[in-house]
Amino acid sequence: MTIKELRQATGMTQKDFAEYFDISKRAVESWEGGKRNCPSYLLELMKYKLEKENLI
Repeated sequence: MTIKELRQATGMTQKDFAEYFDISKRAVESWEGGKRNCPSYLLELMKYKLEKENLI
C-alpha cells in the first residue's frame, strides 16, 4: 500500500492527512508525487494507527 492509497482509504485530503500525523503537507505531496520515498517503517506505523482508530 502506498501513502496515496492509505490516505485515499481514509477519505482525507493531503492537508488533513498531514495534520492528523503532524507532518508537513509538503512531505505528503513529495511522497505521493514520487519525489521522495516515505520510509517503510513510517508507512506501516501510519497504517497501524489508522486501523486501530477504525479510520480504514
